[in-house]
Amino acid sequence: MTNHTPIVLTIAGSDSGGGAGIQADIKAISATGAYGASVITAVTAQNTTGVTAVHEIPADVVAAQIDAVLSDLDVDVIKLGMLFSVPIVAATAERLALFDGLSVVDPVMIAKSGDALLQDAAVTALITQILPQAGLLTPNLPEAARLLGTTAATTLEEMVQQGQRLVGLGPRNVLMKGGHSIGGICTDVLVNESGLVATFAAPRIDTRNTHGTGCTYSAAIAAYLAQGRDLEDAVKAAHGYLHAAIRAADTLHIGKGHGPVHHFHGQWK
Repeated sequence: MTNHTPIVLTIAGSDSGGGAGIQADIKAISATGAYGASVITAVTAQNTTGVTAVHEIPADVVAAQIDAVLSDLDVDVIKLGMLFSVPIVAATAERLALFDGLSVVDPVMIAKSGDALLQDAAVTALITQILPQAGLLTPNLPEAARLLGTTAATTLEEMVQQGQRLVGLGPRNVLMKGGHSIGGICTDVLVNESGLVATFAAPRIDTRNTHGTGCTYSAAIAAYLAQGRDLEDAVKAAHGYLHAAIRAADTLHIGKGHGPVHHFHGQWK
């Protein structure tokens, strides 16, 4: 009997610049010790300065990709990123309901450049169809505010409160990411229905090369979960991995805008 290979399926959009989306997910999953499979929901014409075009993949093709992977690969964790439209949200939700493994939902709405990656009509579909199935939801502060129809949290207490309100929408756990906060320390908070579970803090790094941080973080969490770690340990390990990837980002020289984090900081010499 062979040992099981931890497998993560990422369902997300393609970033032609390679710093976010499917490309960042596969890099992060690979760098943190799991096998990455992928379902592409949209093809973006994108680089470090912005998104110039988005081509939506038909929902039946998205569904066929999911079916193809799950019918053959023994997937441990499904990670959701850019779902873009109502039909894609619906097709994904139907298949997620039949999946008995873990799920990590990164509610991708806006690119680092400010371009929309989720249609307005799809926000409600995401809330009603995907969030109730999420094992872990990983919003940044603007995303959390958008999902709740409120303003972004500015204090740790508000982050915990908003996290618990999001738990009320269905996810079993919520990781509120503090990267958009102000101050020299970035703090993330993990909450469930019982309240605050853990905080994860790190010094803010002075770099503009933070493209794909959300994708990278959630993908790494998924990879560590696929390896059998419990949720708090998986988040802690992914938090450390991401911090090191941001710290090493300036050793790369990619593009003219917001460059990517260094996914392979532990492998490249």
